[in-house]
Amino acid sequence: MKYKALIAGALLASSWTGAAQAADSDPQYVSDWWHQSVNVVGSYHTRFGPQFNNDVYLEYEAFAKKDWFDFYGYLDLTNFFGVGNSNANGVFDHGSPMFMEIEPRFSIDKLTGTDLSFGPFKEWYFANNYIYDMGRNSDNRQNTWYMGLGTDIDTHSDIGLSLNVYAKYQWENYGAANENSWDGYRFKVKYFVPITDLWGGKLSYIGFTNFDWGSDLRDKSDRSRTSNSIASSHILSLNYDHWHVSTVARYFHNGGQWADGQELNFGNGPFEVKSTGWGYYLVVGYNF
Repeated sequence: MKYKALIAGALLASSWTGAAQAADSDPQYVSDWWHQSVNVVGSYHTRFGPQFNNDVYLEYEAFAKKDWFDFYGYLDLTNFFGVGNSNANGVFDHGSPMFMEIEPRFSIDKLTGTDLSFGPFKEWYFANNYIYDMGRNSDNRQNTWYMGLGTDIDTHSDIGLSLNVYAKYQWENYGAANENSWDGYRFKVKYFVPITDLWGGKLSYIGFTNFDWGSDLRDKSDRSRTSNSIASSHILSLNYDHWHVSTVARYFHNGGQWADGQELNFGNGPFEVKSTGWGYYLVVGYNF
């Protein structure tokens, strides 16, 4: 059975800072509310699967916040440039043609015309996090929907903070034992800290952390899988009107719910699972 290491997007590299930059300098974009960019992303030692993954790929990224609709998402064309390791097969070499993640949230306050804010909680959302890896067959495909409740926190500062908690429904999962079932939960925290103006752009720290728990995958399979995992991304982003550059350090704990240190063999010889540790990204993108 083949398992594919997931690819991550540019990770909110321009979501808040792009909007701030636009407000300051009024650059011209295709849309005044649907903010989008195309990125070249290099990844090194990402740990969403049982083996390290290295790749250079093309990405479309978008974010929006208008009335009751809040959105972030990206679409990756994996191994687009033919640079990476054997675990990074993609669109042109019999791997996955596309990997996508979207996070639409719908404001309960605005849709119901009710102010539900209290204390530090500014607004409440029906929150979603949908992940789809197209794959070329069901053993190489992921189809996951997290759904739940989200909120924005009033920090009384320029720091942005949002929280979301979800239940997960797992359709395809590379042939894993938890397919087609409700299987666990996710807590997601996102944060944004403007740092300073630098070299004519805006330097910011952006991050998010996913805490996954309560899965039955270990109970339904074996000790090579886990019931929990953590992925925590830490981003330094330098944004201009139309260009942005980001460096990303991402910490994985049991990445992809693979148990660190176990020995596996997928037919090409035994190897040790290294699902806990750091992976890195470099992102260069154009906002349009």
